[in-house]
Amino acid sequence: MTADAPNVLIEDVLLDGRIRLEDLVDRDGLDELCRSFHALFGIPVRIYSSDGALLADAAGEQELCAYVNTTPGGRKACAAVVGAVRAHEPGETGDVVHPCFTGANYRILAIEYDGRRVGRLIVGPFLPNNLTEAPPSLFAIDPAIVPEEAQALLPKMPRAKAETVTRISGHLKAVLDLILFSGHKAHVTSTMHLASVRESYRQLEEKTGRLQEAFDRLKELDRLKSNFLATVSHELRTPLTSIIGYSEMLVEGLAGELRPEQQEFVKTIHEKGEQLLSLIMGLLDLSKLESGTMRMAMRTARMEAVLREVVSTLTPTARKKGVRLELDLEAGMGELRGDPERLRQVFLNLVENAIKFTPTAGSVTLRTRMVADAGEGEEEGLSLLAPTRSHLEVRVEDTGIGIPPRERAKVFDPFYQVDSSSTREYGGTGLGLSIVKRLVEAHSGDIRIEDNPPRGTTFIVSLPQVAPTVSEAPRVTG
Repeated sequence: MTADAPNVLIEDVLLDGRIRLEDLVDRDGLDELCRSFHALFGIPVRIYSSDGALLADAAGEQELCAYVNTTPGGRKACAAVVGAVRAHEPGETGDVVHPCFTGANYRILAIEYDGRRVGRLIVGPFLPNNLTEAPPSLFAIDPAIVPEEAQALLPKMPRAKAETVTRISGHLKAVLDLILFSGHKAHVTSTMHLASVRESYRQLEEKTGRLQEAFDRLKELDRLKSNFLATVSHELRTPLTSIIGYSEMLVEGLAGELRPEQQEFVKTIHEKGEQLLSLIMGLLDLSKLESGTMRMAMRTARMEAVLREVVSTLTPTARKKGVRLELDLEAGMGELRGDPERLRQVFLNLVENAIKFTPTAGSVTLRTRMVADAGEGEEEGLSLLAPTRSHLEVRVEDTGIGIPPRERAKVFDPFYQVDSSSTREYGGTGLGLSIVKRLVEAHSGDIRIEDNPPRGTTFIVSLPQVAPTVSEAPRVTG
């Protein structure tokens, strides 16, 4: 909404004719007001809107009028008078008198607010103070009207001086003006509030639309990125496999003996090729996980065998760096439903990272334990009856450099590294932990990080158990 919109809105509400008397007043309150005046002065009071709708009525039928309505001519004449009074405009002065054939008068006054006419106030019928005899116009309406009966009922009509009716009407209009001011204030406030809400909703819809467009565009860009990574990685892997293969053949001397310097160069080519192939495989895995196209060979798996294989594979790497690698398996580990190869990939990555960031003479430990939980959301007092859910918790603990608390939520993002400078001490692409997290979640598990005081980091992987078994699990040290 623009800065001058509220002023325009108030001007519209005041001047453009949209505001109506019935919008500013409570009809029950208006009825009560008219009834109180009728009770005080005995003169009928009616209030009409500018379009002729009756808003308040405090007027019972007069006995004389009821008698006249018993005759055909009287009914027709009364209907004509009432219609004329309702249609009579107050004129420029805003105050006119409309006579009735009974000798009574109706006072028609304009109800104005802020210089605009919003309705009419009709006071009457009432008899002028000096009228004592029924006028001839009453008897001329219908021959069936008996003069004596009409004359007897005439004094029962309310009687008032013109000055008294003026004071009553002025007082009633003053009260109405206060009611209209209060009602208009509330109406403008309500209208302004509604306009503000509508404008806010419109702006919110526009922002939502722009966000949806941006989201759809980002999804498309993400899809294109994943396709690009998958395509490039696949195209790179084919020639890279050849490079690695030929470098292996050269090292083995299949193309002739190599001098020591040449062997060192070829070994470097082979090592860097293996690193590049690992990066490409990581990109392929990430793109498959993001697109949901990675196939998982889910079956019953024994984690003991998976973890032992991981330790066996990485023990030479740990010994070369001078890091102690340990495996501490809890007895009675159950079986899991999962893809053993992907689970092996998860823990190979975690343990390899732990070794990389642990200094010489440090230690890396894989530790398992079974954790039993009562069903989530069970009411207190029913925990004994709740089904027990078990999961296997694998902790990868190291005594390395650790991860600052502010960085722990980011390390699972693709390509993110705590030290992203060009001179960082530790290499890597930042893909490993992202792939690990997605693989763990694909097994309905979760992964989190906690401190490992006084130094180091602990990655905790929780995986749901299928069926418990009992077995001895000796400690393995590498």
